Amino acid sequence: MEKIGHFNSLDELIRALDRERTLLKDMFAKRKTLSFRYELARELAVRKEESLDFLRNHGVIRVNGDFVELEEVYLRFFEEVLEVNEEINVASVKQHIDNLNSAIEFYLIETSPSRKQKYLGDAKKFLTNMAMSILRSVIDLKRNIDSTYKNEPTLAVKKKKLEKLDEKRRDIAVFIHECEKIIDEKQPSFFQVAMDVQLRDIVVDVKYKLHEAYHNLIELDRQIINYLNQIEYQGRLVQKIQKLKYLRDQLVLESHTDVLGMLVARNPVWLEPRPRYQFKVSLSMLKNSDMGLALLRGIAKGRGQRLSRGNLAEPLAAQDLCQKAEEIPMVDVSEVKAAFFASSDHLFHFVLNYANYRKPMDDEELLVLFCQIATQYLDELQVSDKYQVYGKFEYPLIYPKHALH
Repeated sequence: MEKIGHFNSLDELIRALDRERTLLKDMFAKRKTLSFRYELARELAVRKEESLDFLRNHGVIRVNGDFVELEEVYLRFFEEVLEVNEEINVASVKQHIDNLNSAIEFYLIETSPSRKQKYLGDAKKFLTNMAMSILRSVIDLKRNIDSTYKNEPTLAVKKKKLEKLDEKRRDIAVFIHECEKIIDEKQPSFFQVAMDVQLRDIVVDVKYKLHEAYHNLIELDRQIINYLNQIEYQGRLVQKIQKLKYLRDQLVLESHTDVLGMLVARNPVWLEPRPRYQFKVSLSMLKNSDMGLALLRGIAKGRGQRLSRGNLAEPLAAQDLCQKAEEIPMVDVSEVKAAFFASSDHLFHFVLNYANYRKPMDDEELLVLFCQIATQYLDELQVSDKYQVYGKFEYPLIYPKHALH
């Protein structure tokens, strides 16, 4: 008989989650509301009622009246993997510290080498998990601080949440000091006796992560203080505005306060420059009114620099508008290559004495043509180890591969 709330294998768990991914994705997106109804879940499930019964019996979802919710263990797993969790799990850090102390204690009192090695491996694993859990807690703390300050609409609730998060920050700092004491003070014999290359690297990495986490906590402390000061200032400002609004609604603002005298005495904008407003002229006024026509005439006469005749280009002449074809004499490399392959001469001598060029060729252009043919058609050429000299140029003897020498 199958046990309720238990998957028989990891494959079964993965298949179940993959099969109902549409339902689980939608439920996770709406995890902060209680509006995911059973009827909607049944429509999204692959096998309708059968799928919901399967997920409920295996502890993935729970039915709460007319609503469906994710079980806490899967909800927490999804949030931690996707790094969107709002709860800072400080208890996991405490659990890793306790597990590390237990593994160290078992290692020191164990006499069997094989079991000592097992406890050493457990200690290394708990040491690494401890550092990673602290770093994850710091990251979650920063995300929650920013989210609380930016998204919480009620000032009193925002202040209380930030104070709770500050307590979490102090708890994490205590755990960091506790971890450092375990390495440096409380377990000196273990780290002296069991120290190997792997454990030494782990200790160095853990100390670095603890140091980084502690400095981030110092920055978060400053951020929380800044946020609390801003909330305090905003709260006082809101109270003042509410009081002024009440006095204005009661028509006693001027008689019960000196607000007019304060405004006259302060005058905080007297040093600001006098504003200048630019108005754009409408097209209808320019076209249909005498003033608009006068403005256009003035611009045409040169008052407007961008439209003055002096800045306009001269009109194009008639011959400039006629279509002309410009012929540029060029050498057809493929044509020269084909003629060379039909000859028995070597490449440089052939290029130098070829008579069908379409334009006059100097020595430098001939050298460029020689190099061009030699590089483009290298697979079809045979380069010998003999060299000759022409003027200041030294060149190899190159023949077509089919030529016989």
